[in-house]
Amino acid sequence: MGWMERILIEVRPLFHLLFPLCVHWIAEEMTVSVLVDVTAAALCPSQSTCTQAIYINGYSTNVSALLLNSNSGFWPSAAPNIINMFIAWVVGLFKMVMLPLLGQLADERGRKPLLLLTVSTTIFPFAILAWNQSKEFVYAYYVIRTVSYILSQGSILCIAVAYVADVVNENKRAAVFSWITGLFSASHVLGNVLARFLPVKYIFFVSIALLIFCPVYMQMFLTETTNKQAPESEQDLSCLTKIVSIIRERYASMRDAATIVVSSPTLRSISLVSFFYHLGMSGISSVLLYYLKAAFGFDKNQFSEILMMVGIGSIFSQILVLPLVNPLVGEKVILSSALLASIAYALLYGLAWAPWVTYLSASFGVIYVLVKPSTFAIISRATCSTNQGKVQGFIAGVQSISSLLSPVAMSPLTSWFLSSNAPFNCKGFSIICASICMMVAFCVACKLKPVERSPEDIETPLLTDS
Repeated sequence: MGWMERILIEVRPLFHLLFPLCVHWIAEEMTVSVLVDVTAAALCPSQSTCTQAIYINGYSTNVSALLLNSNSGFWPSAAPNIINMFIAWVVGLFKMVMLPLLGQLADERGRKPLLLLTVSTTIFPFAILAWNQSKEFVYAYYVIRTVSYILSQGSILCIAVAYVADVVNENKRAAVFSWITGLFSASHVLGNVLARFLPVKYIFFVSIALLIFCPVYMQMFLTETTNKQAPESEQDLSCLTKIVSIIRERYASMRDAATIVVSSPTLRSISLVSFFYHLGMSGISSVLLYYLKAAFGFDKNQFSEILMMVGIGSIFSQILVLPLVNPLVGEKVILSSALLASIAYALLYGLAWAPWVTYLSASFGVIYVLVKPSTFAIISRATCSTNQGKVQGFIAGVQSISSLLSPVAMSPLTSWFLSSNAPFNCKGFSIICASICMMVAFCVACKLKPVERSPEDIETPLLTDS
């Protein structure tokens, strides 16, 4: 039996998880390219873009508006405005709490209810725009989307990874995790393709239909993999006592998750790897397109070329390469190689002396994209089945902290070195600084020790292919 057949056998019990998640990601992505036009039409109907549209959308619309109007002479500041930073901080702070909390609840109350909750939250923002695209409804969309992001962004993947750990044998989880992240990348490509061919007036309606389909399908076909713990009866307690009891319970669970991570050398090390890697990479992502526009005059066609090249290559590496290589070298080697590629990616971008160097740098994205599935696999291997959601959520919270901190330093530093007041001529200096974070992550990853598990500690999957 070939390696592909073996992987397909492992993935088959996960079909009722992966299929609705792919549909969900496609439905979300197909609206991205339309949001710029909808926001601009509602907030500045007589112009192609305006300050209000830039402010409310944050980084993504700022860049999109720049690309779509590259010949208009409009050039927003590279530094984020106060509103963007405030929204980013609110979402980031809440995610730091919500990711570990949702992971704990997935362990205690079951994977399926939490997946249904997080997947369903994305329906409401898009339903508002499908109903009405006036200024008031656009503002309402962004408010509700912020709440939706707090609940769903990152948590869906964490709970899905915990579900996979319940179902798949330990030695084959890295390949399956890589398939999930590969399908995530492929779904984004398919979402963009659908957005390209669907009429604009139908995009939100199609997206909502697909988003509603996902929780309905999960409710009907997805199998629960945990023994849900029934909450103790608290009907005789007062409302205030119940609230205090819930807070104490969540605090105790959060402290337990921190204890598990800190007491395990492997989990402690992978937490540091995740923190420093995301500290550098999220900082680069927040300023990269501004840097390329200012340093090399890139337009929307060149940005599209880079994004498409990395997107297609990352699908190939996650779905085909990692499952083939992992049995030969293991997760540690793959993680270290991916981190090394991320360092090369950052240094080449920061030191780029010609436009072609940026394409060479982008090609390393095909390798560094393997950081996420290999990290999932190492965390999963070092954690028992009853704590998968709790630990994955805790480390995702650590990543959220780094994603919150990095733009605070990267944005003003990038703005400074792109300006005429730079102390020396190195427009990519901020990206070079970010590469130091990846170097730290690489050094920690090299010292990771394999998880020692006795035969009796190895858990059997809870679902098997019949």
